[in-house]
Amino acid sequence: MDGLNVSIAFFLVVVGVCQVLRWLSKRLLSPGTRGCLAREFAGSFQLCMSSLELRMLMEIGPWGGGFGLDVVLTLLFLLSAVHGASFDGASANPTVSLQEFLLLESSLAATAAKLLAQAAGTGTGWAVTRLYWSWELTQLHFIQNLIAPECSSSIHASLPHAASVEGCCSFLFHLVLLKVRQSHPLYRVPSLAATVTFLTYTAGPFTGAFFNPALATATTFHCSGNSFWDYIQVYWLGPLAGMLAALLLFQGNIPRLFQKNLLYSQKSKYKVPKAKVTAQAEGDKPQQQRKGRKSNSEPRA
Repeated sequence: MDGLNVSIAFFLVVVGVCQVLRWLSKRLLSPGTRGCLAREFAGSFQLCMSSLELRMLMEIGPWGGGFGLDVVLTLLFLLSAVHGASFDGASANPTVSLQEFLLLESSLAATAAKLLAQAAGTGTGWAVTRLYWSWELTQLHFIQNLIAPECSSSIHASLPHAASVEGCCSFLFHLVLLKVRQSHPLYRVPSLAATVTFLTYTAGPFTGAFFNPALATATTFHCSGNSFWDYIQVYWLGPLAGMLAALLLFQGNIPRLFQKNLLYSQKSKYKVPKAKVTAQAEGDKPQQQRKGRKSNSEPRA
């Protein structure tokens, strides 16, 4: 269990360092685009490092560390909750940033900048985690260093099946996100954490259940077993299709592409009761009659 304690300490250090980065960005950068990009970098950095260490525990822990999958899933839920509470508005996920663009909440330039910041944060997190593993602080890290050069693909199904799995995970995640994104954090954070944990448990054996293109790129694109185009289909096109399907189902349209609602009929928010309209119409008739009588009683020349 010493290896698990070291990993928990690693998670705490990573979250603490990223919180310092966010605090410095608020003090030193403007609250506009630069601050947003700094938050995206810090969030992607934190998510990548935590996910790599957690996947190492998931793969090696059951036979090299003496703890089961229940421990790893508990850590996954807690880390997902910590990420949701500490990201400070950042998504650290390209499909979420593209969803904001399609909802007219972000411009094209801002979305492209977010994607670059996420790529930079994820790449930096991958490099720092590999450096941390090279120190071999525990037996788990020693084993990880031995198998890292010969890592295998996380795709353990046919390409159509794997792309469908990642697409379904992205669909469910974005559907929950759209539902709770305006809710109070006490409700939003555990809901998203529980969704991520459930999807990882159910879809992990097939594709690793990333449903985050940037995270998948840093984690498994360099592994042998599949071509680069195979990874693009599963980990980029699959999640993008799932996000679009969730947005279309939730909204009925995609505001950036077309305004017409394809699924749901649009009704006016303000309804006037029919009885009230009838009463007003009947009340107007006597006034019109009185006006007519008054005009008839006027002397004619």
